[in-house]
Amino acid sequence: MTVVAAYLYRNGKRVREVSIDEKVDCPADKSEFVWIGLCDPTDAEMQTLKQHYDLHPLAIEDAVNANQLPKVDVYGDQLFVVARTAALDGDTIDYGETAIFVGHSHIISVRHGSARSHKVLRQQLEAAPSLLIHGVDYVLHAVLDYIVDGYLPMVDTIEDIVSAMEQRTLDTFLDRDEITRIFTLRRQLTRFQRVLGPMAEVAGKLVRLDLPCIDPDTRPYFSDVLDHVRRMQVMIDGLLQVLTSVFEFSNLMEQQRTGAITRQLAAWAAILAVPTAIAGIYGMNFENMPELKTEYGYFVVLAVIAVICTALYLRFKRARWL
Repeated sequence: MTVVAAYLYRNGKRVREVSIDEKVDCPADKSEFVWIGLCDPTDAEMQTLKQHYDLHPLAIEDAVNANQLPKVDVYGDQLFVVARTAALDGDTIDYGETAIFVGHSHIISVRHGSARSHKVLRQQLEAAPSLLIHGVDYVLHAVLDYIVDGYLPMVDTIEDIVSAMEQRTLDTFLDRDEITRIFTLRRQLTRFQRVLGPMAEVAGKLVRLDLPCIDPDTRPYFSDVLDHVRRMQVMIDGLLQVLTSVFEFSNLMEQQRTGAITRQLAAWAAILAVPTAIAGIYGMNFENMPELKTEYGYFVVLAVIAVICTALYLRFKRARWL
């Protein structure tokens, strides 16, 4: 069923259910309006709505194709608004699209690829007739605010993931899978930034521009949506910086560990070089070598090797190479 809900509202209260096959005539004073919600509609359904509500063909095409960035288009005395929904699936952000047709006495929302329906939002608005009485522009604000608020749980989840990775970096070294996950999250957040930018532009236009169907009294509500989008942008910027810091810190720790191992190997090589050099000299098997007939020469050489190796070990230990 592509038509999720379709109702006529009068003075902020639901009056009756309507069909997309009927044309509802409402007075021009915004006391009545039709709110239709669709999910993945067919071309035939969209053509029916086009005939009854005089929707622009280009807007119909954009709403059906569902491959648009957030935007606001003006077609005569109507608005066409596109917003992007987002939900987290594992480490991947899945996107949907909500297209909204706004006229003086109708608002039609078309959802694609979003499992988060507007049923809860509709119930909240119907429970507050004093707000719903403002008309279609307030409903438009409520839908956009509902979409933007849906970003927050996703961003909070990513923030928890990033915080856990940051703590793990302090405790141990990240493996290849965790490094890959850092780049995956970074790529997803960077893509999400490219959605938030146009969303902020949509909210900004609804606040600043003189647009049809938008009363000046409703603009502060859209300003609130803009604030929420900017808050998301700040949070995403912070998460990207943390991810960069986690990777750089992990890389620095790995370099530090490699340097420590290199110093240890160099120190032990220097210590072992002493007995190797001395044994090598007296293993050349020449007949005329000094001290070959010394009675205690063997023990003296061992003592010299032990003293030199001990001194080197203490020196490297003091230098924290061992």
